[in-house]
Amino acid sequence: MDTLTPKLETTLQEIRETGLWKGEREILGRQGSHVETAAGRSLNFCANNYLGLAGDPRPAEAAKAALDRWGFGMSSVRFICGTQDQHRALEREIAEFLGTEDSILFSSCFDANGGIFEALFGPGDAIVSDELNHASLIDGIRLCKAARHRYRNANLEDLRAKLTAAREAGADQVVIVTDGVFSMDGSYAPLPGICDLAEEFRALVMVDDSHATGFVGEGGRGTPELFGVRERVDILTGTLGKALGGASGGYVAAGQAIVDMLRQKARPYLFSNTLAPAVVAGSREALRIAAGAHAEREHLVRIAALFRERMGAAGFELLPGTHPIHAVMFPGEDGARTAGAVAARMLDLGVYVTAFSFPVVPRGKARIRVQLSAAHSEDDVLACVEAFTRARDGVSAT
Repeated sequence: MDTLTPKLETTLQEIRETGLWKGEREILGRQGSHVETAAGRSLNFCANNYLGLAGDPRPAEAAKAALDRWGFGMSSVRFICGTQDQHRALEREIAEFLGTEDSILFSSCFDANGGIFEALFGPGDAIVSDELNHASLIDGIRLCKAARHRYRNANLEDLRAKLTAAREAGADQVVIVTDGVFSMDGSYAPLPGICDLAEEFRALVMVDDSHATGFVGEGGRGTPELFGVRERVDILTGTLGKALGGASGGYVAAGQAIVDMLRQKARPYLFSNTLAPAVVAGSREALRIAAGAHAEREHLVRIAALFRERMGAAGFELLPGTHPIHAVMFPGEDGARTAGAVAARMLDLGVYVTAFSFPVVPRGKARIRVQLSAAHSEDDVLACVEAFTRARDGVSAT
């Protein structure tokens, strides 16, 4: 007897009625600064396509060539017969780019974060995690038997208190875990202070740099490079699915012993199919392009500043920061509904953005997250600001 469906239908209706429903719009073509949807051609301001490489023909051409040479898929996990020499080549290239001894590929960064903790830490260890860390970090930590401590977002005083508690409890290995960039806020983790505390308390530092690798810091090497702490960060995780081509795949970059242990024990690595050959080839080309994308990174900084300036002048509330992620806030009880209505109206105006509300963000802190790409022009940014203004005014009038 199906007793589950009626319960689910009731909950789904509640989600719709409270304005928290997360719909999916179909894109009729490739990802880019402009996309085609059923509503027509729109400026796209809600992809993680920071360098514009998702729609760039160069990674796509590399992927096409790889289909002929390497085939469509591997039909295996890595340690059985699923490792091509190009998989190891990409791992070495990621490690060289980030300045680590080695790296290891996963099907996604979610899998990388999901598999790392159980493989490296256990009873007697302690994990100290920022409260706003990505869901993949939270889930990975839950799978581990180490003691868990959560500190307030980017709060070094609270981090010190949690580290003190971990050491007083007799923890052996202690690791501080943080996003390099908090994806819903567009804010940076205070890595210099985190690294100082790590040295004081003899702790490791792990950073998920998914929203930074390729376009933040000198040469696009991420937040540790931006803050000058590259040699003080022990473990870096990241994705190939954002700035580095936008396809799929993730990685862990670290010292040799850490990477070797993950090859032996990380369950998502051991029991997941190998990353597809075409994705590997396209990602290698994207990484090569990103390493030399100096002009694109400078342009991204300029248009990010322009967007913030013009949105502030138009009376919008944005969370502070300099990252290409911009959280346009719609606070309060009706914020989720308002944000959703503004996003829908903007699509009618030819600008594609997405509203976020609970449970993706805390209740009462609904927002539209705007993400800029190096493929956007200044005129694109100004058109986005104009659409925000018109949509807000139109929603307010109804």
